Amino acid sequence: MSSKVNSSIPGASVQILLFLLLCFFSVSTSVDDLQVLLQLKSSLSKSNTKAFDSWKPESTSACNFTGISCDSNNFVSSIDLPRNKLFGSIEFHSVCELKSLTKLDLGGNSLFGTITDGLNNCTKLTYLDLSANSFSGSMPDFSNLVDLRFLNLNKTGISGVFPWNSLQKLSSLEFLSVGDNPLSRSEFPTEVLNLNKLYWLYLTNCSLEGRIPKEIGNLTELINLELSFNYLTGEIPAEIGKLTKLWQLELYLNQLSGKIPVGFRNLTNLKRFDASTNRLEGDLSEIKFLSNLETLQLFENKFSGQVPEEFGEFKFLVNLSLYTNKLTGPLPKKVGSWADFNFIDVSENYLTGEIPPDMCKRGTMQKLLMLGNRFNGSIPANYASCSSMTRFRVSNNSLSGVVPEGLWGLPNLDFLDLADNRFEGSIAPAVQNSKVITQLHLENNQFSGELPPEMFKASFLNLIDLSFNQFSGELSPDIEKLTKLNSLYLKGNRFSGEIPNSIIQCTHLNNIDFSQNSFSGDIPSNLGSLESLNSLNLSRNQLTGRIPDSLSSLKLSLLDLSNNRLSGPIPQSLQNSYNNESFLGNPELCSSSIRLFKPCGSDSPMSPKLRTILSCLLVFMTLVLVVLAMLIFVRKRKRDRKSSKSDSWDVKSFRILNFTEQEVVSSIKQENLIGKGGSGNVYRLVLDNGKELAVKHIWKNDADREDNRKRHRSVTAAMLMKRSGNLPEFDAEVAALSSVQHVNVVKLYCSITSEDSSLLVYEYLPHGSLWDRLHTCDKVIGRLDWEARYEIALGAAKGLEYLHHGCNRPVIHRDVKSSNILLDEFLKPRIADFGLAKIVQGVCRDDGKDATHVIAGTHGYIAPEYAYTYKVNEKSDVYSFGVVLMELVTGKRPIEPEFGENKDIVYWVCGRMTSRESIMDLVDTSIPIAIREDAVKVLKVAVLCTTRLPALRPSMRAVVQMLEDAEPCRLIAIAIDKSNSMKQFAEYKEAEYKDGKPNNNSNKLSP
Repeated sequence: MSSKVNSSIPGASVQILLFLLLCFFSVSTSVDDLQVLLQLKSSLSKSNTKAFDSWKPESTSACNFTGISCDSNNFVSSIDLPRNKLFGSIEFHSVCELKSLTKLDLGGNSLFGTITDGLNNCTKLTYLDLSANSFSGSMPDFSNLVDLRFLNLNKTGISGVFPWNSLQKLSSLEFLSVGDNPLSRSEFPTEVLNLNKLYWLYLTNCSLEGRIPKEIGNLTELINLELSFNYLTGEIPAEIGKLTKLWQLELYLNQLSGKIPVGFRNLTNLKRFDASTNRLEGDLSEIKFLSNLETLQLFENKFSGQVPEEFGEFKFLVNLSLYTNKLTGPLPKKVGSWADFNFIDVSENYLTGEIPPDMCKRGTMQKLLMLGNRFNGSIPANYASCSSMTRFRVSNNSLSGVVPEGLWGLPNLDFLDLADNRFEGSIAPAVQNSKVITQLHLENNQFSGELPPEMFKASFLNLIDLSFNQFSGELSPDIEKLTKLNSLYLKGNRFSGEIPNSIIQCTHLNNIDFSQNSFSGDIPSNLGSLESLNSLNLSRNQLTGRIPDSLSSLKLSLLDLSNNRLSGPIPQSLQNSYNNESFLGNPELCSSSIRLFKPCGSDSPMSPKLRTILSCLLVFMTLVLVVLAMLIFVRKRKRDRKSSKSDSWDVKSFRILNFTEQEVVSSIKQENLIGKGGSGNVYRLVLDNGKELAVKHIWKNDADREDNRKRHRSVTAAMLMKRSGNLPEFDAEVAALSSVQHVNVVKLYCSITSEDSSLLVYEYLPHGSLWDRLHTCDKVIGRLDWEARYEIALGAAKGLEYLHHGCNRPVIHRDVKSSNILLDEFLKPRIADFGLAKIVQGVCRDDGKDATHVIAGTHGYIAPEYAYTYKVNEKSDVYSFGVVLMELVTGKRPIEPEFGENKDIVYWVCGRMTSRESIMDLVDTSIPIAIREDAVKVLKVAVLCTTRLPALRPSMRAVVQMLEDAEPCRLIAIAIDKSNSMKQFAEYKEAEYKDGKPNNNSNKLSP
């Protein structure tokens, strides 16, 4: 027996030796993994994260590190650090030295740099998530990752041509998300069609074009398919009906046409369907079988026919948006009555019948938008108790009856729009309960009675439009309580009594229209203290007394005091060609310069003899003055010919002038130079009376222009060449500004031209440009607090809104930037420098018709559509204004070295809006932490303005509304109509899956 035991000892020794060697190599490899992770920590050392607190060099194993998992042999198998505030560049060659690595999740951080070829060495990866970071460059080949089942590259920042052919060997792939990256345009990748294990395919916003291939029907495991925000054309293939497991299908913002295909009814598991903003047509009959739908969004198409009655039986439906189609007939009475219904928008169709009564049956409805149809009947009484309602808009229908009393006072109602109907009755006192209402539209109805005093307790109102009703009584002095009021329209009613002096407490008033009423008494003299007032219409009333001189201090684009009983002299400063008709119908008014009115003092008694003597004296003095004037003129002509080549001056005045062209010409000298631009220099002129003006000298000499270009730091695109007569920049600026009068647009007094000189004379803005206040060395001295920045943003937006929507023909500025926003002595903004402006000859449409094809603008502000088209419309100005908003919020220039090569502020901001913390970090550090939430609201507006696709950007009218909603210290949530915002206001959050089922808390969210 002993011999047997002894004979077994050598074998046992060998086993022990092998075990020890295995342990040695295991420990050695684990040590190698530890060093790789410590090197990763070092490269991300500037990260503001606690995740690395446990990553210590003295550790004997990495398996206890935060975010690290190991396999049974103590080799690192998983790096799981999503949304951990990681900052820095990743060296993928090093990370892929972890030979057992199967999962790499770094999504939702602030990683930058390029994704290198080293990633292809992570051959055991089954899970890769690099989403929501700020990488740059193109995606390398990753065809070696053959075991990959989960691939998320959404919002990584990669660009260029995507290596779709890398997908050919990834037959195990189940989850693929490549969307929201600025990729090069390409056809739908056929490589995807062979990945028959896919349950999740997200290719939204990755520049796909062409048709959706019919082979998409082969991906029968799909539960989510998102192809939105691309350039896809043609019809939706019928084969999509084979994807019976789909619960979400998103095709919005493409150019799809044709009908909903036959067989679409087979998608009975579908919960979310969005094909909005396409060119689809036909009826909705295929959709009526999809009874599990929760959200249905088909707005901005060409659908016709009736809304199927079956929609009223959809027991899970919470969102229904069908606006801007050609739908007819009534809505199903039971629609929205089953689930926690949230909103309906069926605006701009041809729908008839009554408003369905039970959409707020469960008390969750927030928005009812049915404007622009042919609905009739009255508002159902049920909505009077819908306390969750934020927007109720039914304008431009045929509704009638008395508005339910409780509707006036819904506690969360922000926007009540009943305009253009046949409503009657009065405003109920319950309106005082509507604590957050900002807009009240009642125009063109049959409302009557006096305004209840409770109405003036709705202190957040910024717009009231009661025009063309039958309201009566006096306007209460309590109007002063509406301190946020911006626009007040009372036109065409029966109001009487005096205009209360207390109205001047409404310091934000921009528009007042009290025309066609019976107001009497004097015009309040203190109206001149309303610095923001832009439009004042008091015509067709019974006002008496003098026109207050204080109105002269206002910068009005509209003044109408016609058809009253006013008397006395018209203030001299109001007498110009733009205002002359504003005083007609007041026979007791007089003027010494307007021929339409009798001369002031013409009724005083005077003897014939005295009249003759005065006439003779007047003739004699006139002759003397003429002779003196001729002598002075001749002497000046001789002097001018020595100093200028000009033979004559052509002066075109647009306002009453109290200076001569010679005063202007003499100011063009070096010591008065205050600015340089791509098209000329700007000089400051001080008149003898102390008034300051700004004079812009447009370049006419090509050599001078080229020399100025070299000196000018900003890169201005496509400066136009000289032509006969005036320069194009000069013509554009005169054409754009000669008829424009708005408090937020720079005031043009006159143009002065000669054979070789072109001058524009403006009001002088003493605080320079917004660029100077934000970015130059003086910004510390004159630092702008957030309130000032907000007011500048709102004022500039109103100026652009006027140019786009308020002129007879829209004016496209084409060079909106912070250096072209000037500030007056009160830091009120003016849009300036119209050298590249374009007056649109018709309505600018998104198809590009009537749009200018000349590239113009400044690097950093130019809209991205310049990369693929020369067509420019108002949405290009909106993009540039969005960049200005980002400057105001972040304090950054549009181009900064920290953004990376060939990157701008838009890329930098959008790449960091991944979490609340990262968004707050974008705000200028000089803005106090307590009010940064207000700044973030404006930043979100800026992001919408800089959306890549022009059609998605809001109009300037919508931008003004959003900025008004974002007023600092507002105590209410922003609630914006989808009718104005389309998909821009939706926030997207990638769903995570467990056992193939969606986590309901991580699906796409909508405000």
